[in-house]
Amino acid sequence: MIKVIQLNCARSYEWTFAALETGVEPKADVVCLQEPPREIGGSVISHSQFEIRKTKRVWTAIQRGSGLVVDERTDSSRGANNYVIVPDVRKRGEKITRIVNVYDPRDTQSGESQAQEVNWERVILQGRTVLAGDLNAHSSRWDLRCHAQQNATFWEGVIDENGLEIGNDGRSTHCWTRADHEGKSVINLTLANRPIMTWTILADDHATRSDHEVIDKEVDADGQEEADHKRAVGWNLDALTAKDLEPAEKLWRELAKERAHLDAECTEDEVEHETAWCQEAMSSVLNATAKQIGICARSDRW
Repeated sequence: MIKVIQLNCARSYEWTFAALETGVEPKADVVCLQEPPREIGGSVISHSQFEIRKTKRVWTAIQRGSGLVVDERTDSSRGANNYVIVPDVRKRGEKITRIVNVYDPRDTQSGESQAQEVNWERVILQGRTVLAGDLNAHSSRWDLRCHAQQNATFWEGVIDENGLEIGNDGRSTHCWTRADHEGKSVINLTLANRPIMTWTILADDHATRSDHEVIDKEVDADGQEEADHKRAVGWNLDALTAKDLEPAEKLWRELAKERAHLDAECTEDEVEHETAWCQEAMSSVLNATAKQIGICARSDRW
C-alpha cells in the first residue's frame, strides 16, 4: 500500500509547510504539491521528514524512511518539466507504481497549456499509474455541480484513452471567492489505472487554510509474485519478423536512452530497481510489437 497526499499550495510558504506537516502524522509515503512558493532571496523550504523533488510549479516529497526506491522519469515529462513530475516508486518486493504530479494552468496570454503537450500515452504505465494534480478542469463527469465545461475535453480524453478511473467521491476540492461571489468546484483530481483503496478529504486538524482541500488516498501496490500470477500472459516471439523488430528496437531505445548506466558504485536497491524497470519496459515493448498469448502451467516459456 502506498499513501499519497496532494494539495495546491497557492504559492504560500505557510500552506506548503502545513501540507508537509500533514503528511508526517498519517505517515504519507508521497506528498504531491501544486503551485508551491517561489524560493527567492535565499528562502528555501525543506523538511526533516521528506526529500523534496522540486520544479517551478510542482513539488513531490518522499517520506524519509518510507522504504521507497525512487526513479524520477524526466524523459516522460519532457516539454513540461515545470508542470509535471513523473517518479516511479517501489517498495521492496513490489512492482513499480508511477505517481504523476501535475499542475495544468492556462497561459494567460496564449491560452496554451504546457502540461497538455506531454505524451500522456507514454507517461501512463498500463495498470501501474496514479495521477494526482490540479487540472483546472471543470466537467460534470467528476463534479455534478458543473454547468459549464471548461478545459475538460483534453483530460476526459486522457481518462478514456488510458482506462483511468476517477478516484474523487464528488465532494468539492476548491472553494473560491471572487468579488462578491463564492463557489465550489472539483478541479483537484485523483486518476488511476490501479485500485484506489481509500480516498478522502482531510479537514479540521489537518486544515491548511488553503482554498484547496488536502486529499489523502491509499493505492494498492501488489507484490511482485502476486502481480505476475494474476497476469499470466506471454508473447509469441517466434512470429516476429525482421520488420517487426525494427519498431521494437526503436521503442526500446527511446525508453532507455536517458537511463543511467549502473557501475561498480551502484547500490543493491539501484540494481533491484533497474531490474524491475527493465521488466516493465520490456513488457511495454512486447505489448506494442508482439502478439500476446496466454500461458498455462504446461506452456513452453521460450
